[in-house]
Amino acid sequence: MTALVLGLPGGMEWVILLIVALLLFGGSRVAGMGKGAGRAIREFKEEIKAPTGIDAPKAAEPEDLSKPVDAEIVTPEPRTES
Repeated sequence: MTALVLGLPGGMEWVILLIVALLLFGGSRVAGMGKGAGRAIREFKEEIKAPTGIDAPKAAEPEDLSKPVDAEIVTPEPRTES
């Protein structure tokens, strides 16, 4: 379907909309909105591509069992039943 059938703005309509936006908000504000929209799209794409914890668990690094572990031995206190 063409843009005319769907009622979407065409080439000249986009130019008019841009001019109206520049008049209403000013150049720096429109540029800031464009920058923010671009950043949001980029972050969205990165989140879509990046695996999450539930979907793709991280591979655990194998532990080196030959190295000593720095730990403290704790002995439990005897239970007294009252």
